[in-house]
Amino acid sequence: MSCGLGAIVLVFMLVKDNPERAEPETALLQADLSRLEQLHQELRSGIQALSDQSRSADSRVQSVSQELSRLQDEAAKNRDAADAKRQRLAALEETITQTNITTRSDVIEIPKAGQETYLIGLKVEGQKIGLLIDVSASMTDETLLAVIRRKNSSDLDKKAGPKWRRAKEIVSWLLARLPDRSQVSVVTYSDKAEHLGGQQWKPSRDPSSLEGILRDLEAVVPSGPTNLQAGLKAIHAMGPTHLYLVTDGLPTQGSAGYSRLNPFAACSALWGRSSNISGACRAQLFRHTIQDTWPTDRLPVNVILLPIEGDPGATFEYWQWAALSGGVLITPAETWP
Repeated sequence: MSCGLGAIVLVFMLVKDNPERAEPETALLQADLSRLEQLHQELRSGIQALSDQSRSADSRVQSVSQELSRLQDEAAKNRDAADAKRQRLAALEETITQTNITTRSDVIEIPKAGQETYLIGLKVEGQKIGLLIDVSASMTDETLLAVIRRKNSSDLDKKAGPKWRRAKEIVSWLLARLPDRSQVSVVTYSDKAEHLGGQQWKPSRDPSSLEGILRDLEAVVPSGPTNLQAGLKAIHAMGPTHLYLVTDGLPTQGSAGYSRLNPFAACSALWGRSSNISGACRAQLFRHTIQDTWPTDRLPVNVILLPIEGDPGATFEYWQWAALSGGVLITPAETWP
């Protein structure tokens, strides 16, 4: 009986002892299971992220591929267009090479004139072309001191002045560029006006007439005051359709009748009673000269101005006259013509 009871007690103790040892193991297993489940979840999340990145990358690759294809197509079109342009250019070059260009021979030989007919918007044109050339003392040189020195020198020295040599080249350039079937008349002015080559119209394609004008021009000695009114009266009497004026500044002498007008009360130098001439007096004289001497219709006046120091208002006054008439004013570079 006691043996049976002892066995029962032993079994009870064994049964009671096993659960106590199993609980920690179960907890460990559950912790391992939780970690595995968390790792599994993290792996699934990572796989999902990689899948999303892969799809995004595939989308970008597809977009880049499409853009690359578009650029390749555009480049091909540009190459085709460039090839077509090169072919057209080659054809034009071939046409130009095979074209015989006929140039008009100059009636008079002007070594520096070339074949140009335009200069900064200036074109020699018209049916009856009047050339009006300032031959006053200031047309000999570029500065006032040099002009004063040449005033007291010989005629040969005056004719050798750099501005006067340039003025003669400009006249030659204009004569060489006269259009066909036009006529020309050339007038010089200082204190009075003179016709070069005779007081009549000369055909533009008559070499002897143009050479006669240049011979007379070569004999001119620049001297005296600038009486624009005298020059305008002489050329206006010829009835030109276009006027080309070569000068270096505003007039210094005009009609003695102006001396009785109020605007000229302080301009005694204009009538030879003083050695000082103000810019305001010269501008006033210019305006009265144009108003009284030149026609009111739109007869184009083109001015080639070779400015001299001390006459800053000349550019504006001549520009305004030329612009209102439909002509142009140019102050060319020293290297022209």
